[in-house]
Amino acid sequence: QVQLVESGGGLVQAGGSLRLSCAASGRTFSRYVMGWFRQAPGKEREFVATNSRGGSTYYADSVKGRFTISRDNGKNSVNLQMNSLKPEDTAVYYCAADIGNTWPRTQSYEYNYWGQGTQVTVSS
Repeated sequence: QVQLVESGGGLVQAGGSLRLSCAASGRTFSRYVMGWFRQAPGKEREFVATNSRGGSTYYADSVKGRFTISRDNGKNSVNLQMNSLKPEDTAVYYCAADIGNTWPRTQSYEYNYWGQGTQVTVSS
């Protein structure tokens, strides 16, 4: 099992940047595929980005070129650097992990472990 704790959310103006972090417990972090999802009020949870065990990355079209996911296996963490933020990026952002083999993993049901979420609010 792995426990996930997100941090780094907050309020930012449109065009600004934020960096989210997700700290994972356990000694087998490198075995997990890591993902970021988000959920805006009244909307379904949607895929944002994922990082494979080997460091490959995959992004939702809506964030491609603006967001960067990265992992540090030595620190048991995965980060999401968010640049050029837009009001439509406002949501609760969740970190997720899974040990499965399919790639890319872009559906929420493909992840077994979730953090509690961190709020990101982008003002216009």
